[in-house]
Amino acid sequence: MNIDIYKLRDLKLNGATVIDGFSSASMISSIVANYLINSLDLDQISILDSDDFPAISLIYGSKPKYPAGIFADGDKNIVVFLSEFTPGQQLVRYIANTILAWAAENECKRIIATGALTVPEEGRAHKEHKMFGVGSVDRARRDLEKMEIRQLKTGYLTGIPAMLLNSGMRANFDVICLLAESQMNNGMPDTIAAAKVLEVIARLLPKVGIDLEPLYEEAEMIEDWINEQQQSPSRMFR
Repeated sequence: MNIDIYKLRDLKLNGATVIDGFSSASMISSIVANYLINSLDLDQISILDSDDFPAISLIYGSKPKYPAGIFADGDKNIVVFLSEFTPGQQLVRYIANTILAWAAENECKRIIATGALTVPEEGRAHKEHKMFGVGSVDRARRDLEKMEIRQLKTGYLTGIPAMLLNSGMRANFDVICLLAESQMNNGMPDTIAAAKVLEVIARLLPKVGIDLEPLYEEAEMIEDWINEQQQSPSRMFR
């Protein structure tokens, strides 16, 4: 199985931080990636394609677009891998290896993956989202300690973040996985959990200047709508 990378433009990205934005069930990675791309106005520098990717063409501004790509800003030293589809299990290992190989080849500093720790409704107070982190190597774990992010002691992860952590450990490459508690809101995107993850990314990348206020405003509106529907079940769509 091959994943091809078609370069659109060259950027000097040594020392950059790479964000894994491949879609997952929690939607946190997609929200984080799309918010960074849009709020930082990142340029698309490469296209990702594979015979094993779904046959999708996205249309924006009357133009076709591949469903997966790489976006970056050389001055801000940030790179985002983004997909508009959730990869099947057979693709996970190959995508993770592609991200890690690309980051190493371009002499990037670290990879950040994101995800959710699902908790039941009674498992947390309203709008409380505890943050946890996992580092592939000691350097990454020290970064989490500096940020005072609680490190996950036991448990297991799945998907691309899991493969990035394992491969990063083997290759001695810094991978940090940021996990926010989430109730998944019955399939609705947990935007506040994504904002909590972005808070940590903003602290790890203080020179980038990530403005989270618009995302928190959107998150408040989404959570208020969800709470309203839960309190008035007769008004929910059938």
